Amino acid sequence: MRREPLAPCAAVWLGESPAGGVTGAELVHRVTRRLQSCVERPQFLCARAQASGRAAMLGLRALLLRGARGAWGCPQVHASLATGPRQNDGTFYEIRTYDVKPSKMKEFVELVNKHIHLRAAHSEMVGFWTVEFGGMNKAIHIWKFDNFVHRAEVRKALANDKEWQGKFLSPVLPFLNKQNNEIVYLVPWCEIGKPSKEGGVYEMVTFQMKPGGPALWGQSFRAAINAHLNTGYTKLIGVFHTEYGLLNRVHVLWWNENPDSRAAGRHYAHEDARVVAAVRESVRFLESQQNMLLIPLPCSPLK
Repeated sequence: MRREPLAPCAAVWLGESPAGGVTGAELVHRVTRRLQSCVERPQFLCARAQASGRAAMLGLRALLLRGARGAWGCPQVHASLATGPRQNDGTFYEIRTYDVKPSKMKEFVELVNKHIHLRAAHSEMVGFWTVEFGGMNKAIHIWKFDNFVHRAEVRKALANDKEWQGKFLSPVLPFLNKQNNEIVYLVPWCEIGKPSKEGGVYEMVTFQMKPGGPALWGQSFRAAINAHLNTGYTKLIGVFHTEYGLLNRVHVLWWNENPDSRAAGRHYAHEDARVVAAVRESVRFLESQQNMLLIPLPCSPLK
């Protein structure tokens, strides 16, 4: 096991020479021994000790970070979902889910198709779907924003848009049982895709990952998505990671020609050794998942 030199402030607090170096196990032992000494001599817990202790913690943090980067032979973790273009340009998406009263679903769809263009005049609509399987009497729509200032401006404009208020918002509210929204980022390694033709169906698969974020599971998750994609049976539309809503959640939006081609493709994919291996690796970080089959409305840009 490699030996690393102690940071000077950590060496002072531990009463050690910074030149000698320690292994990870030795460091843990020495810190434990020093803390026990502090407990046995409570008068030592003065302002000076607290200050040196804080400094030692900073030195310890730097040492452990070096170890995480390979100083003690540990592999570096690449947080591929946590870094990239989304931090640079601020673009995000809002996924809205409406639970519609069963007796009002037909009227709701008619109203959306007729007047949703009033809403789309204020910001870009990615798509608008109703749920066929995986939920009943639900509608899902996705909107794109440049940043949070842009969204605030759009919301203010909508509040002052009398035509939007009168023709859509006021009439549609009695049709709804519940509304929910999430703010999500498109992951850096994915762009919004377009289906090869109109008339297909969409599948939204939602993965609830273990706490720890993309630094923990991002690389394995991406490998599993690519393994399915490489089989060629489906088209990837987008991969979205939550910023507001239930955290550590990822929505993956796929397109297929029809439900039967989707089913046949998945059966084939699950016999592919590359898919099986990638999925086995990624499920170690998975808590739950669910999916919905979505039907695009005529007004939806993604059809």
